[in-house]
Amino acid sequence: MINPSIVYLAVPLTAFAVSAVLTAVVKKLALASGFVAHPRPDRFHKETIPLGGGIAIFATMALFCIAAAISVRLYPALVTKESGFYIQDFAAKIQELVIIIVCSAVLLVLGLWDDIKNLGPATKLLVQFVAAFIAAYFADVRVELFIESKIITSIISSIWIVLIINVFNFLDNMDGASAGIALIISIILFFTAVLSGQVFVSGFALIFAGTLAGFLVFNFFPASIFMGDAGSLVVGFFVALITLRTTYYQSTDSSKWYVVLMPLVITALPLYDFISVTVLRISQGKSPFVGDTQHFSHRLKKRGLSEVQTVLTLYLATLATGLGAIVLKTINSAYGILVFAQTVLVLGIIAILESTGKDDSEK
Repeated sequence: MINPSIVYLAVPLTAFAVSAVLTAVVKKLALASGFVAHPRPDRFHKETIPLGGGIAIFATMALFCIAAAISVRLYPALVTKESGFYIQDFAAKIQELVIIIVCSAVLLVLGLWDDIKNLGPATKLLVQFVAAFIAAYFADVRVELFIESKIITSIISSIWIVLIINVFNFLDNMDGASAGIALIISIILFFTAVLSGQVFVSGFALIFAGTLAGFLVFNFFPASIFMGDAGSLVVGFFVALITLRTTYYQSTDSSKWYVVLMPLVITALPLYDFISVTVLRISQGKSPFVGDTQHFSHRLKKRGLSEVQTVLTLYLATLATGLGAIVLKTINSAYGILVFAQTVLVLGIIAILESTGKDDSEK
């Protein structure tokens, strides 16, 4: 019998190493080919930085998924009950995995195209919805609670997937922000999936966490490579998929209906950024899809925090809300209310911090 602890340690470490190597390779190729991000008024970086980190992230995830599928095909005993990693109907899971990788590849190409040509929001949203719906309908990446219609649940799930894709696209505005927060969320979802006995989902979350950690070696301040839209779209897509595939609610325990809101608790901080900056831009008569330096990370930095302090603040806030989400399945409704209250309070602290003092324009 395989020791689960060894696998749970080896998988993310291996993904970390592969991702780090691929990121280093992509970085050199991007510099050689001129695939770089130049300083702009709507960005904080002051130097020319290579793009393409999303390619390394996608390639690592695809390699591990393919390797896992081949390994199980060759050695079916790997996913038996005796192995400690039983996955029911693994053949169907492989088909779903192929669809997920293909959809993420479409988003990667869309992001690369946008990084080069700067596409309009309509085109990006259309392709995102198509990829999201295919994943929801054909790969069963959808929420099925209280609704029996596959079409309706696929549409609802597609909206969530596209929302999270754009949440992480918006969040990619400071070194290490998007990848780091996605890493924390993937680890939280890993523990949630383990508590639900979901080997397939927990394994995917671990691979994703290791991949993001390897990329962060080069993306944390001062970043030497950016993931670009190609990366943020793929990262958001994978985060959304894991939130949808993790089991929170059991129909046998209807008293704990509130656990279906767990994804909102886990992604509370990124959602706060998306909603706040969208409202701010619309109130100023701007398109919410036009980039600027009004994200809450930028607003925190303008209040005196360094870039590292700002990003670490976001990490800690994400952990504060996420850790509470893990226990939602094991507590009663009274304690569940406390978890939701804690989430609101953490966001309240962020709101106070970002609105305190004077920004540079007021000095």
